[in-house]
Amino acid sequence: MTNKKKYYVVWVGQKPGVYDSWQKCQEQIKNFPSAKYKSFKSYDEAIAAYGGDISDYIGKSTAAGRKRSVSKTTANPVKGALSVDAACSGNPGDMEYRAVWVDDNVEFFRKGPFSQGTNNVGEFLALVHAIALLKKMNKNDVPIYTDSKIAMGWVNKKKANTKLKKTRHNAVLFDLIDRAEKWLKANSWKNPILKWPTSAWGEIPADFGRK
Repeated sequence: MTNKKKYYVVWVGQKPGVYDSWQKCQEQIKNFPSAKYKSFKSYDEAIAAYGGDISDYIGKSTAAGRKRSVSKTTANPVKGALSVDAACSGNPGDMEYRAVWVDDNVEFFRKGPFSQGTNNVGEFLALVHAIALLKKMNKNDVPIYTDSKIAMGWVNKKKANTKLKKTRHNAVLFDLIDRAEKWLKANSWKNPILKWPTSAWGEIPADFGRK
């Protein structure tokens, strides 16, 4: 019988967050004696638990925790979180990216436009820029939301697997990609990177509103 997929919440560990495999979860709790973590049957339940009260889950059944917390957490993002997004006019085309605080929609940073970019590249750069800037500010506990699974994957692999071709018009953009990849390989971070559930919450706050 095929095992059903589980999602893992790490509240306390190397890098707190929501993970989609036991192996990734283990990487965060190994050699971390005070680690706090738990598995869930769905991504929505895991997100709810991560944004909820840890005491509602640790030492109690998932069902019990869900009854107390899921109703009050799934409808709202984690407090104090940052969101990132990108916009591109054409593929490739003029691209820009930014970060916005989820609680009050105040813009944290905005970069671009860059010539001959893509949305995926912008999402990746926005995420790395946010991680690096928060680390520099010593804000290691601030969660970062993105609506791009591709950007999350590139950050996890520390490599932008873009098919975009380098030209004299987007050389600056490729320099940023190179710098971002080098930063990821040379640094560690603790900020949870979370997937924004657009179907449940609507467009991510950092969205440029150009659809």
